[in-house]
Amino acid sequence: MPRKIDLSDIFPSSEPIERTRTSGQAPEGRLPVSAEQLRDSPSGDLFGLTQNAGMGWRASEIGRDPFLIVSTSGGLRDADGSPVALGYHTGHWEIDKLARAAAETFTANKALPFSATCSDPCDGRSQGTHGMFDSLPYRNDAAITMRRLIRSLPRRKGVLGIATCDKGLPATMLALAGCSELPGVIVPGGVTLPAEGAEDAGKVQTIGARFVHGTISYDYAVEMGCKACGSPGGGCQFLGTAATSQVVAEALGISLPHSALCPSGEPVWIDLAKRSALALLQLAESATPLAEILTDKSVENAMVTHAAFGGSTNLLLHIPAIAHAAGLRQPAVEDWTRVNRSTPRLVDALPNGPRNHPTVQVFMAGGVPEVMLHLREMGLLHLDVLTVSGRTLGENLNWWEKSETRAAAKERLRQLDGIKASDVIFGPKTARANGYSSALVFPTGNIAPDGSVIKATAIDPSLIDDNNVYQHTGKARVFARESDAIRAIKGGESGGIEQGDVIVLAGCGPAGTGMEETYQLTSALKHLPWGKHIPILTDARFSGVSTGACIGHVGPEALAGGPVGKLLDGDIVQIRVDRDQLTGSIHFIGTDPHSLLTPEEGAAVLANRETNPIFAPHPHLPADTKLWAALQSASGGTWSGSVYDVDKIIETLESGKKALQRKSDA
Repeated sequence: MPRKIDLSDIFPSSEPIERTRTSGQAPEGRLPVSAEQLRDSPSGDLFGLTQNAGMGWRASEIGRDPFLIVSTSGGLRDADGSPVALGYHTGHWEIDKLARAAAETFTANKALPFSATCSDPCDGRSQGTHGMFDSLPYRNDAAITMRRLIRSLPRRKGVLGIATCDKGLPATMLALAGCSELPGVIVPGGVTLPAEGAEDAGKVQTIGARFVHGTISYDYAVEMGCKACGSPGGGCQFLGTAATSQVVAEALGISLPHSALCPSGEPVWIDLAKRSALALLQLAESATPLAEILTDKSVENAMVTHAAFGGSTNLLLHIPAIAHAAGLRQPAVEDWTRVNRSTPRLVDALPNGPRNHPTVQVFMAGGVPEVMLHLREMGLLHLDVLTVSGRTLGENLNWWEKSETRAAAKERLRQLDGIKASDVIFGPKTARANGYSSALVFPTGNIAPDGSVIKATAIDPSLIDDNNVYQHTGKARVFARESDAIRAIKGGESGGIEQGDVIVLAGCGPAGTGMEETYQLTSALKHLPWGKHIPILTDARFSGVSTGACIGHVGPEALAGGPVGKLLDGDIVQIRVDRDQLTGSIHFIGTDPHSLLTPEEGAAVLANRETNPIFAPHPHLPADTKLWAALQSASGGTWSGSVYDVDKIIETLESGKKALQRKSDA
């Protein structure tokens, strides 16, 4: 127990006052400015130099070209790395080391480094809590904050963004894309090493559900719960949203080759920060802004690479948002469908399987450039796009194909783990021979007229028929709160949910809960013997590590009048996902199993129903999130990336003011 704290501990004492100074010694030196600069420069430029000297930088160097490092660093570490104050997650715990390595590189090359931070939350930490209501909205707010920080250093010559995880890295990419008139480079924060003899950071999040159902003991749960991280820094070891965002940054060309999924804390990780700083200096020297790198072609390259990795469905929100921030065309559902139909999955990584390699093994097998070599052979990439290396993607791949780095990484993987790189990353012939289909399918139907998404590769293989089709018809179990669904699952052998039921979790889109992530629901089902037989439909979203027949992003959302919000307990739902044709449907087909309706008849029934009264905005939904939900809705909603489209928002507000005025006049 902490000792008792009394007033003498809280009120100020005289002792430190008696040692307090009221003046200090001025920095030595002179401002490195000319008389002309004194006459013509804004006062802010001059006072900025004064501040540089005041912070202790050498006066003779404070006029050097400034470069800004923006990171999501969190927590406080002692000199030996031990924690003084914890961060929210391992993903931002060590990246101050990357910032330091980059800053030292800038200084060594006669540039002036600045550093700013905008830390980020952890989706894993907030799973199943009200903290999840702020998760997706944070991305927009952080991107705005970072852009304001970038613009608030008026003379910066370039920006180095350092971030790792689910929302912090997409926010950083949005921030740099929104300042694309500047040179910029992203440094992915890397991945956590898997721990020997322990569960991965995805599976360990299910210890509660497994303990309740008796599949693990108490001692096993509390021991494994402590051991999932084999290193103190980096994103989780699976190909979730954090890892996929790193892949996308590299595929966009805004990170250096072979930078995504680098193991945090290892020498190659520090080296990446140094080389990224040099790349930014080179881009500034050649006056190459991000606008010349972020193009419609580079966005398509990112989508193709995302498909080849079988990446997180959350990037359906983030890639369109990055495109919007850069002033580019936003990909639509039709674009995602086209890309996924032409691009096979070429990576075996957690959670897609079948061997479930951790992300560090994907890195050592060659990572993004290795996958891109296969995509190049298939003619799926735009090779003429420029990248932050200062070379085109085609030139980068030519280098990688013959590089010593490539050979060394694969050999190290073989030596340490006994794994062949070609078992982790493989070509299209191997993919076809082993039945690795493309990852994403976008089902529509009378429940989801605006669309939905499922990672079809994450469905249990035993549920797929000989035609590579998943089909399920079952009764709906309707929930308005994830916590209620979890309680039902934990409530007993079947928790009131019978094998074959369809869990419908609605009212959890932007207007309901800020479009929360529902990983604890899918993970609980995955590790229960009967869980694979229970599909999920939701207007919320899933974690990148979610598995099973889970269909998310159902639109329109329930609280926008979507049909998913009109489903009732006992309604019969029909699901079909064709993993070859990449087509899917989700339909309400009646209430009587002996007299089923056609999809058209079911649509008519739903059209005549009112929204299920159990659906309403969560009573603890923050006002900040309500504002975000309204603004992103006016901007096109989730299928447009949940962005803020200023012109559309202003148009909506002006129309609303005019309507209110007409009402007042009447």
